[in-house]
Amino acid sequence: MSEMAPLWALCSINDHVLSESTPPDYVFDYVDISSVSQGSISEDLESYNFRDAPSRARRLACAGDVLVSTVRTYLRAIAQVQGADVPRVYSTGFAVLHPHAGQVDSRYLAYLFSTDVVVDEIVATSTGVSYPAIQGTLLHQIRVPYPPFGTQQAIADYLDHETGRIDTMIAKLDELAETLEDRRIQVVRGETLLMPDGKSWPLAPIGYLFRSIGSGTTPRGEKHYTSAGKGVPWATTSELRENTIFSTSKNVTKEAVSQVSGLTVHPTGSVLIAMYGATIGRLGILGVEATTNQACCVFSGPEKVDSKFFYYTLLGQRDDIIQEGQGGGQPNINQGLLRRWKIPLPPFEEQRRIADYLDETTSQIDTMLAKVAELKDLLTERRAALITAVVTGRKDVA
Repeated sequence: MSEMAPLWALCSINDHVLSESTPPDYVFDYVDISSVSQGSISEDLESYNFRDAPSRARRLACAGDVLVSTVRTYLRAIAQVQGADVPRVYSTGFAVLHPHAGQVDSRYLAYLFSTDVVVDEIVATSTGVSYPAIQGTLLHQIRVPYPPFGTQQAIADYLDHETGRIDTMIAKLDELAETLEDRRIQVVRGETLLMPDGKSWPLAPIGYLFRSIGSGTTPRGEKHYTSAGKGVPWATTSELRENTIFSTSKNVTKEAVSQVSGLTVHPTGSVLIAMYGATIGRLGILGVEATTNQACCVFSGPEKVDSKFFYYTLLGQRDDIIQEGQGGGQPNINQGLLRRWKIPLPPFEEQRRIADYLDETTSQIDTMLAKVAELKDLLTERRAALITAVVTGRKDVA
């Protein structure tokens, strides 16, 4: 085990911030916590001037600094800052660590915050209930492994090589998963859009195929909610994962259903699609009677269309539907668009045959995807365990 020292012995923290005297027209790219994944910062960033920027856009960083999330939910959001053509400003949800020159290797500092030892210490020191986080002053006081500079460099060199190999394997698994997902969509589109002879099936507007096309609402006030297993399931877009929904993370009371306007109970077998937000286009089928929030469009009471066939049709055309969505910087699907959208309509028995075939075929693909995800999880765990073992000295790299 290396010598332990308080973090302030290795680096300074949050040295520079934008002040209220910053010119209103100062332009920069904003890095929020959602912009950072393990070890890297997304290049797809929003640009702002200081006048219109989010209030959390305040932290400044230099090349070689290390970003660490101070919010417990995102503790693995760690990245080294690189040079950029456009100035970048970072969210106050990060701590910006500036390693002491000649005493601390920036790469070692980043690896340090990927260890279970440091993460567990941050978790233990976090405060707050709904948004637990660690204060910068307390972060600076936590004790961390602090080997000599030469040892830090040796550790960083070794981990760069070994985690690089693991990251390459993870990237290949990601490519395989993307290929399998593309294959699933291609199979679904081919089966739902075309006859066996390659001709297109006749089309019909969705609005003519269901007795009810509606949505839901979000009741205000905790009195309207109850624990899972009680009341009535309340589905939100977070539950839509191309799956059958048998339970929800939140339920509403039976009283809420009778008292809150717009809170409708939809029957088993209803098909749901997310209309906006980060989950736009995600799909689900109700395995139980349930209510929904306003972000879900619900199709129930099918006429001349099999619900499972309809589900697969939406899955195959999802990207086309999203492209038709309008609204600000992010597409939005609305009920009007969905009612007008035309889908292929084979004879009913043919719909059933297609749905059964796709159940079997997509299940095989999903099984392969699950195995890929399992391998990726194992590699990710191996990566984290390796970093912890090396940084804490349990594995010698000399």
